[in-house]
Amino acid sequence: MDILHAIILGIVEGITEFLPVSSTGHMIVVADWLGMDRNAQNTAFEIIIQFAAIFAVIANYTDKFHPRHLNLWVKVCIAFLPIAAIGFLFSDLIESLFSVQVVAWMFIVGGIIFLVVEHFYREESHRVKQMEDLSYQQAAWVGFAQLFALVPGTSRAGATIIGGMLAGLDRKSSTEFSFLLALPVLGASSAYSLLKHYDEFASTSFMPLIIGFVVAFLVAYLTMKLFIHFLERFTFRAFGIYRILFGLVLLWWLA
Repeated sequence: MDILHAIILGIVEGITEFLPVSSTGHMIVVADWLGMDRNAQNTAFEIIIQFAAIFAVIANYTDKFHPRHLNLWVKVCIAFLPIAAIGFLFSDLIESLFSVQVVAWMFIVGGIIFLVVEHFYREESHRVKQMEDLSYQQAAWVGFAQLFALVPGTSRAGATIIGGMLAGLDRKSSTEFSFLLALPVLGASSAYSLLKHYDEFASTSFMPLIIGFVVAFLVAYLTMKLFIHFLERFTFRAFGIYRILFGLVLLWWLA
């Protein structure tokens, strides 16, 4: 991996990790487009830039780490439990699903779901306007919805946002809860990958890792802020359309 690859993948990770467009799907496609093999350095890079996304959440929501928000973090933990259990039990099966074709179809399916949910969305029926106000039951619903993100191309952010909206959260609160839920999910998956591939860091050049981390952190930090401002004026329809078009392009590319 060279410096240019690190910058490109850092930008892709930073933009897509918290948007409902599947960061994993984009990383698979872009890495394939760049002609990058799954070697030790590339595996190490993927782990490092996930840690960058974690730090971006912490930087954006520093105030949520006060003891007065303990109840909110209990709900985050409740939402984390389903994917922690299923992901641990079926990690090998999940890894076998990773392919560009699966990503393409899940992009399309996810895009259609976003358009359908937005069609039936009514602001007055979504009473939870602040993520602190969601119930334990709603947190559990979001957690079960997140299980769909185990299929590559579905999008962890997309699954949790849709789960939140279906559970009664408005767009903004479901998105912000998705941001916080990324902390245990990305933390656990990154820690597991780090332990699994620890030896591979020994043969890795650290400059691309450092550059990729910084780029991914800065881009993710800005993307989260801009995304919340976007939702104050617009809906998720644009993301639904993007997902469908992107999936169709991938299928055409594979043909």
